[in-house]
Amino acid sequence: MYVKRPLCLLLIDLLHLFDTSLLDRCISMNAAFIMNMLEAFEPPFDMSQYVNADGHDHPSNMHDHSHVDCIHSSGRGDYSTMSISRSNSQLDGQHDNPKEDAKTHESSREIENKKDGEEHMAGCSQPVGSNLGTSQGVNVSCNGDADASTAAYCQDKDVSSSSAVDNVTPQHCTDSLFKLNVPPIDVDKVRCIVRNIVRDWAEEGQKERDECYKPILEELNHLFPNRSNQRPPSCLVPGAGLGRLALEISSLGFVSQGNEFSYYMLICSSFILNHTQEANEWTIYPWIHSNCNSLSDNDQLRPVSFPDIHPSSAGITEGFSMCAGDFVEVYSEESQESAWDAVVTCFFLDTAHNIVEYIEIISKVLKDGGVWINVGPLLYHFADSYGPDDDMSIELSLEDVKKVAYHYGFVMEVEKMIETTYTANMRAMMQNRYRAAFWTMRKNGSRAKAQKCC
Repeated sequence: MYVKRPLCLLLIDLLHLFDTSLLDRCISMNAAFIMNMLEAFEPPFDMSQYVNADGHDHPSNMHDHSHVDCIHSSGRGDYSTMSISRSNSQLDGQHDNPKEDAKTHESSREIENKKDGEEHMAGCSQPVGSNLGTSQGVNVSCNGDADASTAAYCQDKDVSSSSAVDNVTPQHCTDSLFKLNVPPIDVDKVRCIVRNIVRDWAEEGQKERDECYKPILEELNHLFPNRSNQRPPSCLVPGAGLGRLALEISSLGFVSQGNEFSYYMLICSSFILNHTQEANEWTIYPWIHSNCNSLSDNDQLRPVSFPDIHPSSAGITEGFSMCAGDFVEVYSEESQESAWDAVVTCFFLDTAHNIVEYIEIISKVLKDGGVWINVGPLLYHFADSYGPDDDMSIELSLEDVKKVAYHYGFVMEVEKMIETTYTANMRAMMQNRYRAAFWTMRKNGSRAKAQKCC
């Protein structure tokens, strides 16, 4: 005779089938990496201020710093010191789950805007030099406190030492994790950053990079065949994320500048670019929070090592830089007019409140005859903002986007569609695929001036 077992006993039976100690170790490894990343800054981010001596958090202090105002040095021209005031919430460009994107507008380029007024963090400087080792390059100095929502991490200083994370045992970390009341939206941002690490800096992300980055790099190589070491062409990469595409463009012989708005992205990209000693130095478990569509426990718990290359040994061109700030605010400056030979946008256009404004600025910053290479869908991140306090969103079809580009003096040279994914788990039972638009447009100087006069 069948006897119904209580639900709690069924759950216990299920836990016996699952190696929870291994899961604890995976979580600890992720936490240890985040700890190392935060402590790489001078002075290190100190999150102990959010925790009482007994290990409990101070809820009232959880949002004292929203990182809406930073001063950065990009190492290029007028951006030696640049103050960017972030008055509007921006979206990251996470395209892994379109439905979730549309509902929550969360992605890795989002920085939370406080509705009760702007809150500021003390200035950060981020110069990027020709070498990206720990002794040179992006030496980020932040005289402020990290947002407590960035990540929970290990209190045990043995974990945060310079030793490899592989030497960390679960007990080191899990016993000393801060008990922080982290808002779910911020937890999602950190998880998104972890997935972007795989896309940009792990061997497992090579397929996505080949689908998205390789066509861009091949097109640049074709359009600029005779690059000079004395006067290399310049290329701007808005929405640079964790910096891999901008670095690859620099390695081709371009003076490349990545532009990024997300504080989460900037912290992680700076760490990878400047504090990596060797290839595959770090190991994380990026899929442990993805409980759906797993073929096996081993797939969900598999490790990913990164970076797959040593950034400072990638043969970058002098002048490589990362510029922090809102694309519209930064590149609307008069000093940026006709400053760039090429602009590359990858999964970036649909992060705009006003895509027309994006296209106008891209046209403005390009030199006459300069090229704009684009890859990406039109999953407008603010498309479901209907409330009275929501930000504006202009959502154009691909056909209309091209008409706007023609209006601002662009002439189509290459156009095709590319099948690709975005931060996808390649071993999952379900993946969201995009038919991303790829194009190369050239700025017709006389036509752009005629449109401007009109």
